Amino acid sequence: MKITFLGAAGEVTGSQHLIETDSLRILLDCGLFQGSDAETRPKNQRFLCNPRSLDAVILSHAHIDHCGNLPGLVRAGYKGPIYCTRATGEIASLMMRDSARIQEEDARYYAKKNLRWGERPSDPLYTEEDAKVASKRFEYVRFGHWEKPSTDLKFRFLHAGHILGSAITELELKDGDDWKRIVFTGDLGRRNLPLLEDPETVDRCDALICESTYADRVHPDTDNVKVRLSEIICEASRRNGKVIIPAFSLGRTQMLIYLLNELRNENAMCRVPVFVDSPLATRLTDIHRDHAEIMDDDVRQTLLNDDDIFDFEGLTYIRSQDESMALNRHKGTCVIISASGMCESGRIVHHLKHAVTEPENTILIIGFQAENTLGRRIVERRPSLNIFGRQYQLNAQVVVLNGLSAHADAEDFRWWFGALQRKGGTGQVFLVHGEPAAAKALSEIVVDVSDEPPIIPEFNQSFEL
Repeated sequence: MKITFLGAAGEVTGSQHLIETDSLRILLDCGLFQGSDAETRPKNQRFLCNPRSLDAVILSHAHIDHCGNLPGLVRAGYKGPIYCTRATGEIASLMMRDSARIQEEDARYYAKKNLRWGERPSDPLYTEEDAKVASKRFEYVRFGHWEKPSTDLKFRFLHAGHILGSAITELELKDGDDWKRIVFTGDLGRRNLPLLEDPETVDRCDALICESTYADRVHPDTDNVKVRLSEIICEASRRNGKVIIPAFSLGRTQMLIYLLNELRNENAMCRVPVFVDSPLATRLTDIHRDHAEIMDDDVRQTLLNDDDIFDFEGLTYIRSQDESMALNRHKGTCVIISASGMCESGRIVHHLKHAVTEPENTILIIGFQAENTLGRRIVERRPSLNIFGRQYQLNAQVVVLNGLSAHADAEDFRWWFGALQRKGGTGQVFLVHGEPAAAKALSEIVVDVSDEPPIIPEFNQSFEL
């Protein structure tokens, strides 16, 4: 048996891992590499896994760095099933189509720009139609059920606790005369995170492929986040200012709405209008409503007295562009939650343009902001911000509220690997989906759990078991 790491090896994006035996070729995830186009486009265009020869694809969850290049894979000739949970498939269908629309819009823009300079226009990696075709290949597998696609393979999904539908994959594969057990964590979530079931633990395995994104840090407690969220909104209300919250459409927005709903139910927050201004986030929230059966006990308990955990009096989901523009003329305090999470595109940029110059307003940052993004410049409290080619003075309050990350931290990894050690440990650990410092930190946590020293693979590196 051979495992080849074709993405998220020594970096965070582009999750893609190939498992090969004498009779099977299975791809775990097929995500987009994200970053500068010059660096990532060659990787996203080229498939080293030979799509036509794959027997199956298993998808851990619907974040674009895990599912985002499935349309490209199908376009390149893959004809087999894409196994995932139902929630993952429904969300991934939306995410892939949204990614395709953005690529097609960018291609049209750059075509005009390039043609003026006599350059060749850049085509999208795939189209919205390609995304629809890829979605038709989804085959849903429920949590805890052993799926048996062939006599040489069976697998099941366990809760990963990262986003809705996210799964740890346990595989048992026949390798010659032997059966080997492989576990792929996908992205592990946190314990005691609102909405989702905690990550499940696994038994002894021959090899483990584990993410390491935030293994070098400890997140703040989520309960403290809820209290602070109420304080920030009430402080803005006393100033008669707006609270602008950039938030990713998937996961972060739903978590935020759920916490605000809890605060309202507990009568623990001042009553101000709240607007969710992201059509994609609205559609994704609808999918969350349909899958309460895979959420945690707190959600099920809340639903005994509250028929919608994603709605409350004063909450409005904005759909049209005209409604979005009208928010900038709203008088008095309100909360506006809008995408994208790093403030680089989407409706949030327009809201920031109208809000950053006024000292009574608050810009609430609730997620990581990458270098060279508008979000990072706001976090750094640059005195002047370039928005749509014009300079705007940053006079608004800037508050950074950590603690809503959906990734396991160092304490979560210690707990998860402690359980694995008690259940027999593993033969080999491969650490992926992390920057070098995070992967090294996790290697120190897992060194006593595996029979062999943990491996941090490089791109396109192969290992035999």
